Amino acid sequence: MKKILIAGYADSTRNYQHAFTHLFVPFDTLSDTSFPDLSQYSGLVLPGGGDIEPSLFGAVNQGSRGIDEALDRLQLQALDAFIKTERPVLGICKGLQILNVYFGGTILQDLPEASLHIHKYEGADKIHPTKAAHGTFVEQLYGSLPITNSAHHQAVGAVGDGLRVAEYSQDFVIEAMYHKSLPVLGVQWHPERMCFSYANPRMANGSLLLRYFITLL
Repeated sequence: MKKILIAGYADSTRNYQHAFTHLFVPFDTLSDTSFPDLSQYSGLVLPGGGDIEPSLFGAVNQGSRGIDEALDRLQLQALDAFIKTERPVLGICKGLQILNVYFGGTILQDLPEASLHIHKYEGADKIHPTKAAHGTFVEQLYGSLPITNSAHHQAVGAVGDGLRVAEYSQDFVIEAMYHKSLPVLGVQWHPERMCFSYANPRMANGSLLLRYFITLL
């Protein structure tokens, strides 16, 4: 049976575990004592979390916080193994940004105030419209104007090599990307908080994206 690795620690990835349990997909999370045998997994999920250590994308700290550099390096190590074997990867929130860093892109370390009003978590996810690029997986799943959630103060800056933008918000923050030739995709929003017991009629159904990722395994 196909199994995925959720590349985060168990206590900080419970919403992801909840979603994939409902989808009947076996998964493991990272251990803080040993690195898993990556050959046993068909797919990789890079979850949300704190900010990425800026030195990993050639920058100094200009507003990054909640950094766990050891976890960043574990996630990049896992991602490298999946890229080299062309196995499917889904990045979510920080995970989208990890994808961009891996492919040589940069991160906007603190969005301007006008954008923070749209995206920053303030006791609850922000909910807002987005625009899907024509012909992309986002448009195929959700149509041209998906309503999604946000809980972030950073965003993709310069887009990494081989990546293509699939969706953006009204303030032109990148909301989704995919790789031009590899089974790699990512979203800035949180589909695991848009489905099952977290479903909200004001937003798109996040399980559609998770199910799509499962078809790639």
